[in-house]
Amino acid sequence: MEDARKALLAQREKLVLSPKSALSSGSTLLNLACTDHPHCGFMKGAYYYLVGDSTSGKTWLSLSCFAESVLNKSFRGYDLIFDDVEGGALMDIERYFGKEVAKRMRAPGYREGEPVYSDTIESFYYNMRRLLKSGRSFIYVLDSQDALDSMASVKKFDKQQKASEEGQEAKGSYGDGKAKYHSANIRWVLSGLKRTKSILIIIGQARDNPAAMGYADKKTRSGGRALRFYANLEIWTSVGKKIKKTVHGRPRTIGVRCIAEVKKNRVTGKTGRDRSVEIPIYYGFGIDDIGSCIDFLVGYKHWKKNREGAYDAKELEFQGTRGEIIRYVEQSGLEEKLRQLTGEVWAAIEEECQIKDRKRRYE
Repeated sequence: MEDARKALLAQREKLVLSPKSALSSGSTLLNLACTDHPHCGFMKGAYYYLVGDSTSGKTWLSLSCFAESVLNKSFRGYDLIFDDVEGGALMDIERYFGKEVAKRMRAPGYREGEPVYSDTIESFYYNMRRLLKSGRSFIYVLDSQDALDSMASVKKFDKQQKASEEGQEAKGSYGDGKAKYHSANIRWVLSGLKRTKSILIIIGQARDNPAAMGYADKKTRSGGRALRFYANLEIWTSVGKKIKKTVHGRPRTIGVRCIAEVKKNRVTGKTGRDRSVEIPIYYGFGIDDIGSCIDFLVGYKHWKKNREGAYDAKELEFQGTRGEIIRYVEQSGLEEKLRQLTGEVWAAIEEECQIKDRKRRYE
């Protein structure tokens, strides 16, 4: 009995959040929405599902995890694998995510020196099996599972094409079987991730749900229930307001505000729109973590405007506009102090949300 108790306590100790056990998402606010910790977004040894609208920042967020892993000593030696099924990540990797990411980021496989990406659901799991058997730790981003075909759908299409060419009626439905394949295989992937302390991020595309009625979700996604069921976190992104700048008298869009909502959370259990966060992403810069922290502190009225119309960033001993505070933080090296402050204010807000005047049912 005592041995079992010690085993349970040891397991709980592994769940303590710190940069040693978890990876930052690259966004302080998204980290807080995921784990209530300003530096921890994705824990080692787990799988994460990132679903969202087109151009809502899914790829930016996932590639930022690579950049954060380079800065975190606990992820030294991890393989950075980007399975670019869509072929959509055409940005300058070195410019936005650093030289080390550009150097270390690789495809799941190579043939005659050329990168080979997954093209079917089967090949994705073959890649996972090979990686997990190697015993090496890795961060794997699948972008995206929607772009994967399946051997079942390929065979059905071939039969339908042949029937059409022969002037016959094509029979059978055009289901791709991916949901069933995920359900049958993702379970052994999870055990491998735990063993190697690796991280898997699967990106999915949000789709309109024409059958939604009343308060039902207006968005859905493909891939079946297993993708959500086994995910440690399920995060949905959408496009908020566009970020514009007036150039030569004309407004130009220079970025978007990504709205990220955690819809499933095995870490804190906290989900919902009231804990969704807004992350500015600039086309020419990437994720604006400093700007998002300032927006959060101003939005919750922790920093208020003074009589001159400037924000009083009292903890930083500075007053100025949003842009002036950003420049001051960067020039003074106060990024970490700002992240810590954002975490403290987040924690204070969460504390106010707790039910305190009730007797605990279990002691």
